[in-house]
Amino acid sequence: MKIPMKPKLAVVVAPNWRDYAEKYLANCLTGLTKQTFKEFKIFLIDNASQKQSLNFLKNSVEKYCPNHSYQIIANVANDGFAKANNEAIKEALEQNFDYIFLLNMDTIIADSCLQELLEVAKAEPGAGAIQARLMMWPDKNKINSLGNVTHFLGFGYCRAYQEIFNHDLGIKNICYPSGAGVLLKAEALLAVGLFDEEFWMYGEDQDLGWRLWLADWPCLLAPQAVVYHKYEFSRSIKKYFWIDRNRILVILKNYRWPTLILIFPAFCLMELGLFYFAFKNGWLKEKLKIYKYFLSRRTWLYIFKARRQVQKLRTNKDAKLIEMFSGQILYQEIDSPILRMANLFFGLYWWLAKIFILW
Repeated sequence: MKIPMKPKLAVVVAPNWRDYAEKYLANCLTGLTKQTFKEFKIFLIDNASQKQSLNFLKNSVEKYCPNHSYQIIANVANDGFAKANNEAIKEALEQNFDYIFLLNMDTIIADSCLQELLEVAKAEPGAGAIQARLMMWPDKNKINSLGNVTHFLGFGYCRAYQEIFNHDLGIKNICYPSGAGVLLKAEALLAVGLFDEEFWMYGEDQDLGWRLWLADWPCLLAPQAVVYHKYEFSRSIKKYFWIDRNRILVILKNYRWPTLILIFPAFCLMELGLFYFAFKNGWLKEKLKIYKYFLSRRTWLYIFKARRQVQKLRTNKDAKLIEMFSGQILYQEIDSPILRMANLFFGLYWWLAKIFILW
């Protein structure tokens, strides 16, 4: 099925920082230039810009995508993933693009990916976000993400990570999309807002997906649209402060108060386990830094303001969203006997909690 009227599409390539462009940009742009859907504008972002870095971006896009218009956004400071992407998204919205495709620089995009995403967008006009099927690279038959899952205590993880793809998928709802390869509808972003820049990095896509669902803009998976991701778990887990801090922020912002009260005992038990985890893995200093952040008056002023904004968006209650949430963390990179025991306990806790929430 072809799209008779071509929408305006912006492609935002995730921020360059340090040597990211030198390592990844050539393959990323080569994939874009081979797309069957060819009418799009490329936005490149550079954090902590230097003249040499900007010249490299400019020369690369002109070399690999000579037939596409482009815009480079140069940030003097590195203000994080969320803010950098927002600056490009704002530019695209001001230029009246209908859709914005966010793409990590460490990806290789399949030739028909954009076309497949736009066809799903046409078939599902109410969707706010449509994630491509993210596959590993170079193990191209292994899954990186079939959409992401939210654990009821705020942890986010990739669905079906490292599993072998079996080609038996249809378009389906997902809890939230990965920012590594997702098509966002401009109308939905204007309704719910962009990435929350307080998150800085990690969890901003989870928070956006949650807000989209609350405002009744579903998040979907487009399994025929493929992006290969050079994902390394070790690169992520080293950012422990951001991962753990932001999973607490996301539940404080987006749950209703009765739900927060209901899960509070489980949250306290999980914190005890996380202190042990942080101590064992050398991240105790980062864990204590998280608590320092939440003891700040400025933090709580932000949380209460953000909550008011989120709750105004509500079309859907928690009862609808929690059907997609999990009481278990099913992620092979962090599997362990302790986690399996925790999954049994928290899975049961969540099963009982959902009865009260649904009631």
